[in-house]
Amino acid sequence: MMKRRKFLQYSLSGVAAANMPFMMSASVLGANDRLRIGVIGVGGMGQNHVQEYNALHNVEVAAICDVDENRISEVVQKHFVGKGLKKPRTYVDLRKLLEDKDIDAVSIVTPNHWHALAAVWAMQAGKHVSVEKPCCYNIFEGLKLLEAANKYNVIVQDGAEQRSNPCAISAAQFLHDGHLGEVYMAKGVCFKRRDTIGVYPDGPLAPGMTHPIGNFTKEYLSKVNYDLWLGPAPKRNFNPNRFHYNWHWNWDYGNGDMGNQGVHEMDVARWGLGVELPTRISAVGGHFMFTDDQQTPNDLIGIFEFPNPDGGGDKKKILQFEVRHWYSNEDVQLSDKQSDSTGYMRSSKNNIGNLFFGSKGYMVKNVDEWKTFMGTDGEPGMTGRGLGNHYQSFVDAIRANDLSKLKGKIKDGVYSCIVMHLGNISYRLGRSLEFDPAKMRFVNDKEADAMMSREQYRAPFVFPDKV
Repeated sequence: MMKRRKFLQYSLSGVAAANMPFMMSASVLGANDRLRIGVIGVGGMGQNHVQEYNALHNVEVAAICDVDENRISEVVQKHFVGKGLKKPRTYVDLRKLLEDKDIDAVSIVTPNHWHALAAVWAMQAGKHVSVEKPCCYNIFEGLKLLEAANKYNVIVQDGAEQRSNPCAISAAQFLHDGHLGEVYMAKGVCFKRRDTIGVYPDGPLAPGMTHPIGNFTKEYLSKVNYDLWLGPAPKRNFNPNRFHYNWHWNWDYGNGDMGNQGVHEMDVARWGLGVELPTRISAVGGHFMFTDDQQTPNDLIGIFEFPNPDGGGDKKKILQFEVRHWYSNEDVQLSDKQSDSTGYMRSSKNNIGNLFFGSKGYMVKNVDEWKTFMGTDGEPGMTGRGLGNHYQSFVDAIRANDLSKLKGKIKDGVYSCIVMHLGNISYRLGRSLEFDPAKMRFVNDKEADAMMSREQYRAPFVFPDKV
């Protein structure tokens, strides 16, 4: 089993090349060759992947995999048989899917604690990889992911979908071209109404008990390979609140809402600021109102300082991120009618997006629109909008055999995840931290260093010393 201390031997040296174009040694698809994709994890988001890939020209979801066999027949009927499509091959163990030589690429849509390991194994099997956000459960896994992407001649995409949106691309370009002046601060907000998850005992639901996520009876669990679901995480008894979706709120498997919805906005904030990794981190928050099984904070504010040698004053930039679980103000709602619930995550319950502040004005951005307000009077300035197709971007990069065509580079995904992980570490330790990006470790802080990886990885679900 791999111990935390072994992680400290790693640094960022040599991983930058993971994002350079290359010629693949694996078989190259021609424009007329059918691309066969396997989707690993077919819950709600996984079914989105199935649907989106099957809608693309000359692309086939040829295999699906899920440790919960209760899902598989439903997905086959809903997304294949019911639409007149060929049935996919079905797997419970992702390792068996990766052995399927007819599969060209995989989409990894598992819980967070499986993302990086599944991606590394897929690369080793010669598959192109799209891995959902956050692409790594902790910092150690992010570095292993970059190490593998640098070694294996396959396309590796991060699941930050906004990287493919004309809205985000034009917003970042506007900022980088200096139209907002010196951009000294970015803010990401994730105000998303979430109720209590309650308290449940370990084991299947007893007769008469219910759970809002699923009917986890003994009969249901007889079709779940729970050991595979746990994978590299510690061995624990089944609990409904550590399983489908609610795993997000348990540190063994998830990263809280900052690592769930919030990592999208952190990625856009870091992108717009034009920064890589912070040198000082401070995060405070808590789990308010509810006494339940949730471990992660439902309210959190993180402040990240980045060096800015070309800037004025203190020569730094600030990224501020905030999670809120209950009531929402209208920081990033852009519709003319503020009560309009159309659009992405815009409603009285949810308010998700970004703000950028510069010497010439400020920008407000959500997933499909941005607006600027210029000068001291906030006069309306330039705007932009537009949605893209992250799935098409992945397919196009594979067909062109050219990683430069990929919008969601894995290095960008890993770096944005590292920022998120640094915030969670600061919150969990209850203090501000100093970080050295060159050495990829904290400054004179062994306690914080130890939180960059698991205490141990449960065999056989371990990362090799050298991928």
